[in-house]
Amino acid sequence: MIYKRSSALFAEAQRVIPGGVNSPVRAFTAVGGDPVFVEKAEGAYLYDVDGNKLIDYIGSWGPMILGHAHKPVIDAVIEKAKKGTSFGMPTKIETDIASLAVSMVPNIDKIRFVNSGTEACMSAVRLARGFKGRDKIIKFAGCYHGHSDSFLIQAGSGAITFGTPNSPGVTKGTAKDTLLARFNDLDNVAEIISENKNEIACIILEPVAGNMGCIPPAEGFLQGLRSLCDTHDILLIFDEVMTGFRLAKGGVQELYGVAADIVCFGKVIGGGLPVGAFAAREEIMNYLAPLGPVYQAGTLSGNPLAMAAGFAMLTELNENPEIFKSLAKKTAYLHKGLVVALDESNLTYTINRTGSMISVHFSETPVVDFETAAKGNNNTFKKFFHGLLAEGIYIAPSAFETWFLSEALSYEDLDKTIEACRKVAKTL
Repeated sequence: MIYKRSSALFAEAQRVIPGGVNSPVRAFTAVGGDPVFVEKAEGAYLYDVDGNKLIDYIGSWGPMILGHAHKPVIDAVIEKAKKGTSFGMPTKIETDIASLAVSMVPNIDKIRFVNSGTEACMSAVRLARGFKGRDKIIKFAGCYHGHSDSFLIQAGSGAITFGTPNSPGVTKGTAKDTLLARFNDLDNVAEIISENKNEIACIILEPVAGNMGCIPPAEGFLQGLRSLCDTHDILLIFDEVMTGFRLAKGGVQELYGVAADIVCFGKVIGGGLPVGAFAAREEIMNYLAPLGPVYQAGTLSGNPLAMAAGFAMLTELNENPEIFKSLAKKTAYLHKGLVVALDESNLTYTINRTGSMISVHFSETPVVDFETAAKGNNNTFKKFFHGLLAEGIYIAPSAFETWFLSEALSYEDLDKTIEACRKVAKTL
């Protein structure tokens, strides 16, 4: 494929944008080469500025469950934009989507909308600290909750890619209040709690990790965290920015039957527009201003365009729950095909999958946490990524990201992807 126009645009962007991108993982630093610039997208496909058509497996990093430019979502945004784009005042659609989200997700009574997943997680932790009157939090190595200072302690995704999980600019005072645990290791969490009795406000995690590849929770892990939190009066926060409304109508809480105290959302809840949200039971949410002492605000929070897109998206998911079964079936089909394709070339690999999230790790051991994810062969992944790109398949340009499937993908698309993997595998 030809990427002359993309390369020229990247060179131009680097003169006025740091690194030429507005989010680091887009820069292809992890895989080499220049990033692909998109012209448009529709359904399961991306169309770049050089005229190439790509089957998309990032879906804007998760929210495009129904495919790009999904008509009900686009129509909702257009109609709402005709009435104005932002008011800084309450609108009815905020209540409409809040009521819908609360009806879909277990264990929440109220929800507050913000502008990104980062904002949602940052606000949720502040709320937990205020509600509990404690400073310390537990997060897990490799889980990424946005670029707020509290979270850039062995974060996943781009932070791993760039080799700087402890970002300059994060103060020692902030870092000391973030306690780092190993994903899928309950004994480690219990030990940390024991060493910091009555000091921990919350535990936050991606209940199905997506920022060190897709890593499902081990059997009993989420249930064990719930038990530890109950025993030690700690709030459990699920960061469902990726998994919320994707793995099930009620997200991971519904899928695994484990209750969280606070849940964070992003991406999907705005149909792909810039949005986030956090939700909890009434007594916790009423601790927020203007009812309570914990302050959180945003001029564009609940902006009408994002609310219109999100309401259209959630309405369709709510009325058609078979979508989640269809997505899981397609992902299982892809998984089976990838195994056959990679086995033909005798490659060493492991594949993780939950619902419509899947990732391929070129690793000799099962990938269950940050440490095992980091052992993957990145050189092999780089070749794999560029090989698939040349075949018209676009996966995340990082070994530490999950693939996301959309309902717009056809089985013909999946077969083409499997055949591309078979072809590329022979060259690795």
